Amino acid sequence: MLTAFKKIQKETGAEPTEFEESVGQALFDLENTNNELKSDLKDLFINSAVQVDVSNNRKAVVIHVPYRLRKQFRKIHVRLVRELEKKFSGKDVVFVATRRIMRPPKKGSAVKRPRNRTLTSVHENILEDIVQPAEIVGKRCRYRLDGSKILKVFLDPKARNDTEYKLESFSGVYRKLCGKDVVFEYPVAEA
Repeated sequence: MLTAFKKIQKETGAEPTEFEESVGQALFDLENTNNELKSDLKDLFINSAVQVDVSNNRKAVVIHVPYRLRKQFRKIHVRLVRELEKKFSGKDVVFVATRRIMRPPKKGSAVKRPRNRTLTSVHENILEDIVQPAEIVGKRCRYRLDGSKILKVFLDPKARNDTEYKLESFSGVYRKLCGKDVVFEYPVAEA
């Protein structure tokens, strides 16, 4: 199991959980056995992994990757997710970059907060990470009569084959990470 520990680098030297060790071991096994992913996975590692209950019978694996490695993970995203879903049978795999939200500066402070560290920006980027093989082509915010709010997100129909069976998982993971309700749809083509 020592070999799987090099695939997990937690902040401040915290010990990985048993589930994170299993994800790290799966990544290590893929690096050693899969020739097409071997060179790409060599320098990649994860920060953490969590199992999320999406609905009564579905689960999703949320893997947090370092922000600076997100582009390398996106290059191999489709192949890596396919292989990891085989290893964790019956569970959808989602990669999310680890981002930090900074609080607004105090009044009179000279320190400026970067725009990408705001809550809104981080939540939008998490949404893009979750639906990764597909692109977001539109968003609508719907307010109900009881005051609740639902975000409708329209995905690119080109990636429908890769993502259609995961839409329920995407909603559950986003609700768990950000606390917001979201519905994923594909735009209807008008004749």
